[in-house]
Amino acid sequence: MAPSLSIFFLFIITFCVTLTAAAAGHFSLQTFFPRPAYQSLIKHAKTRKPKLPFKTRYFPQTLDHFSFHPKSSKIFYQKYLINTQYWHKGSPIFVYTGNEGDIEWFAANTGFMLDIAPKFRALLLFIEHRFCGESMPFGKDSYQSAKTLGYLNSQQALADLAVLIRSLKQNLSSEASPVVVFGGSYGGLLAAWFRLKYPHIAIGALASSAPILQFDKIIPWSSFYDAVSLDFKDVSQNCYEVIKGSWAELVAISTRKQALAELSKAFRTCKSLHSTASVLEWLWTAFVYTAMVNYPTEANFLKPLPAYPVQQMCKIIDKSPSGETKLSRAFAAASLYYNYSQTENCFEVEYEVDPHGLHGWHWQTCTEMVMPMTCSNESMFPPSGFDYKRFAEQCRMKYGVLPRPHWITTEFGGERIEKVLKRFGSNIIFSNGMQDPWSRGGSSPC
Repeated sequence: MAPSLSIFFLFIITFCVTLTAAAAGHFSLQTFFPRPAYQSLIKHAKTRKPKLPFKTRYFPQTLDHFSFHPKSSKIFYQKYLINTQYWHKGSPIFVYTGNEGDIEWFAANTGFMLDIAPKFRALLLFIEHRFCGESMPFGKDSYQSAKTLGYLNSQQALADLAVLIRSLKQNLSSEASPVVVFGGSYGGLLAAWFRLKYPHIAIGALASSAPILQFDKIIPWSSFYDAVSLDFKDVSQNCYEVIKGSWAELVAISTRKQALAELSKAFRTCKSLHSTASVLEWLWTAFVYTAMVNYPTEANFLKPLPAYPVQQMCKIIDKSPSGETKLSRAFAAASLYYNYSQTENCFEVEYEVDPHGLHGWHWQTCTEMVMPMTCSNESMFPPSGFDYKRFAEQCRMKYGVLPRPHWITTEFGGERIEKVLKRFGSNIIFSNGMQDPWSRGGSSPC
């Protein structure tokens, strides 16, 4: 697929293993609460500010739409982008339901809406999600504690969309203009849920790569990583086997006395490694993200990548000299993701936390967006399970809150949602590429 709507499911990714470093660089595999692996992507987005065909506006948004406490009426300014180039009064309004990131980043990579706007004479509207980008209800203190983050959830975000859209239509004196919402990944969930919750505002929705069935026990928890593995296996059985076998080699190296020095040299790190855990995450990220952006054309959403990057990775593995270890082959393949442009002389393998970054998704996974993921024996990743008690305890320790694992299916529907959508007609299009990891298990086929 071309890098349009389908690329935005990237932030849903949840690693199913972590590595716990021990004295001699040894580590063990275990389930863990996922940290926001998209942090590096946000940094990448912040460094790129392409010129976009939109005007930037700010809407005075209500902090809390669902209570009447004194603080509820607090106003924050929600950023949105607007393009009226093709619009005629009464014509459609196409709305992108912002994901958990800078709205300009998504606008720069959503060509589909711009492509179809002339035909429909549509107004284009990209609305930034609360607690993301510049749309911070409490400014720099927005992520200070659960007291402020408590206003970050999908229901408040949907209400933001509803209030902003209605106000805009009134200001344009075009209340008859039909509204269609678009989104991908978490934004795709929002688009589908917006159509269900606010059918009087939106006549339809296009939800790309929306993992609407990933909650509770609707689908097998291993679906996502099994699908990622199948993407590589479909290209080359040898490629799949090499990646699958590389983890054991990494574990073996980690037991050596000079493990960190050895891995620092082998992985051409810019700085000496402090943990062998970061090596696994570095490899893991490359393989998963490449499967998620396995487009038939060159793309530059996350990193500069060639067309069909999964195939290119497998070519690197399959053409490696027979004497190479599985881990060295995996490194060579992962280097395609990090250095296809051939501009990197070394790799920043260690994860660096940015305290002022966008950690919204981390909070949401600790509250409402509980999507258990595991790695089965069929996966090319190390097998692992999901320990809810540990997951909940980590959330309590980090934020002082406990997850509500059944809230999403209670609020928006669970295993019966497909039947409901089909029976009553929803005007929701769930779009996925055939190699999209979410399409092989996580998204509704309605």
